[in-house]
Formats: sequence, C-alpha cells, structure tokens
Amino acid sequence: MRPIVILALALAACTPLRWAKQDAAAEQIGRDEQECRQIAWQKASTSRGSYYRPVDPVFAADSTGRGSFIWPSGSVVDPFGYQLLEEDRLAQFCMESKGYSLVPAPKQ
Repeated sequence: MRPIVILALALAACTPLRWAKQDAAAEQIGRDEQECRQIAWQKASTSRGSYYRPVDPVFAADSTGRGSFIWPSGSVVDPFGYQLLEEDRLAQFCMESKGYSLVPAPKQ
C-alpha cells in the first residue's frame, strides 16, 4: 500500500500548473504574470542586502579527496535560501492578490 501512495504523490507533484482567473484572457494573464515577476525581482533584489552573507560557502575535501561545499548557517544567513526562491514567493503572492489561482494545465 505504501509504494502506491508514494507513486500517486510523485505523479501529482509532476502535474504542470498554470495561472487561471475567471473571465481573464490569455493576454491579460501573461501581462499580469510578467508584471508580478518584474515587481518580485525588484523587491527581492533590493531586500537582498538585508540578508547579506559575510561568509561565502567553503569548499572542503575529505581524506579520500572527495570535495563538498560547506554552507554557512546562523542568524546572518538568508532565511529563504536564494533570491530566486524569494522572487517566486513574491510573484505567487502578487498573482494570488490579483485573484489568480494555480490550476492543472490542460493536457495537449
């Protein structure tokens, strides 16, 4: 039973989504999404300075020569991870505030 549930969740996670709003033309949806992405980029870019990382990731190798990056952690690290995640979060908020919702894209 457990593998079936995991498979169903994995397939549901792969469903392509699109923004939809009742009585909105495709051109309007595209313009609103572009506007929200631009606003999100501007806000994420300007707020990035408040999460300044004084320490970059460090590359370290173990005794076998395999390397890995060690990312800093603590109160000085960006809590959202990366600017792209912040942009996506802000763009989604913008679209939802305009009345849009994410729905599964029609199969082609």
